[in-house]
Amino acid sequence: MLNLSQWGSSRLQRSERDNRRRETSSSSKLLALGSWISSIMVDPRQILAGFLTLTMFAMLAHMIKREHFDSVSQVKTPQNKLVEQTTFSLPVNGPWTGDGPELKPCWVKPNLEEGARLEGYVTFSLTDGPEYHISQIADAVVVARKLGATLVLPDIRGSRLGDRRDFEDVYVAEKFVSSLDGVIKVVKNQPSEISTKNLAVLKVPNRVTEDYISVHIEPIFRKKGNIRLATYFPSVNMKKMEKESHVEYLACLAMFGTLELQPEVHEVVDTIVKRLRTLGRNSDGRFIAVDLRVDVLEKKGCQGVAGSKSCYNAKEIAEFLRKIGFDRDTTIYLTQPRWDSRLDALKEFFPKTYTKEGIMPVDKKGRFLDLQAPTLEEVIDFYICSQSDVFVPAISGLFYANVAGKRIASGKTEILVPADIHGSSASASDYVSHYVTKKNHLAYSCFC
Repeated sequence: MLNLSQWGSSRLQRSERDNRRRETSSSSKLLALGSWISSIMVDPRQILAGFLTLTMFAMLAHMIKREHFDSVSQVKTPQNKLVEQTTFSLPVNGPWTGDGPELKPCWVKPNLEEGARLEGYVTFSLTDGPEYHISQIADAVVVARKLGATLVLPDIRGSRLGDRRDFEDVYVAEKFVSSLDGVIKVVKNQPSEISTKNLAVLKVPNRVTEDYISVHIEPIFRKKGNIRLATYFPSVNMKKMEKESHVEYLACLAMFGTLELQPEVHEVVDTIVKRLRTLGRNSDGRFIAVDLRVDVLEKKGCQGVAGSKSCYNAKEIAEFLRKIGFDRDTTIYLTQPRWDSRLDALKEFFPKTYTKEGIMPVDKKGRFLDLQAPTLEEVIDFYICSQSDVFVPAISGLFYANVAGKRIASGKTEILVPADIHGSSASASDYVSHYVTKKNHLAYSCFC
């Protein structure tokens, strides 16, 4: 048995050992805590580097995702209006070549003082479709300038009886007047003193010359005091001028510098073009416009000189486009007013083929789709064909010639003239319009 002193000494030793164990345990815990704190205290530069790395991965993922959707940006049109432009990043299918550089006007605007001023007025109407309007304005401006007369702003008369509109229903009057300021005097309304008694109606050939005006028009104008012009078209004449002429430069100004669509009409054209580009996303947002109207084909003999053809039906256009390399996913716009079963052969191979009726906004159809007054429809067709990535004239004539002029001026020179291709395939470059390959269109005299 332990005595009292031995028991006290043993108790004291155990207490000291317990204290040392507790101190050791506390030290171990403090060391562990310190190690943990050290492990989470990272250099701030490492934190920043980690954050930037994560950010870059997020941006990369976002970019990859966006490649499968349309991107929209705002650009300015030649009229200096902001519109939405759709761009795409999906594969391009077909012989698309892209636009060339936009040309600049190279005509010289004459001064009003250079011509002799006479009392009297020249009146006229814009008739049929916009392809005629351009040429009719050019002839009227040339005649009024030569005579020194005042030009009266024309009205618009369509091909159907009763289709009559004011100039400002389609075009901007202020643009027309201001573009001719200093060249000829223009009034918006016909003066009350003009009557059938002092107004001579004269037929004028398209691309009228100064000699023709001097011999056939000026004597009557001096006698009557006022004339009304009616342009007729002996043939489609869009040949480049052989030598510089101030009359031709006047025609250039009138054809390419006077007409601007009314904002509402312009908006409809832009909306349809944008929808076509959306439908054509698999072709990088590109589309073809084909001037193909079955009613015209019925009236027009398609056999031309020496066995050549002057027009092509829907099946022939489908075969032509297929053989030069356009695939089934190509988007096509037709100038045909409404869908017709005779177009089915084209849609069978190119399912994404549309008329304006199928893609025009519903709220615009009441005003712009009127079979009894088709002027606005014809205007829409003309300007869509001028803006498409490829234009195919299934019908030769003035529409083709004046659309080609607008396209050449804007650098859109992919104009493919159809033909019967006997082989299984051909190069699209072999069918580019002679207006482009030979540079023999009047537009090449007006722009440089």
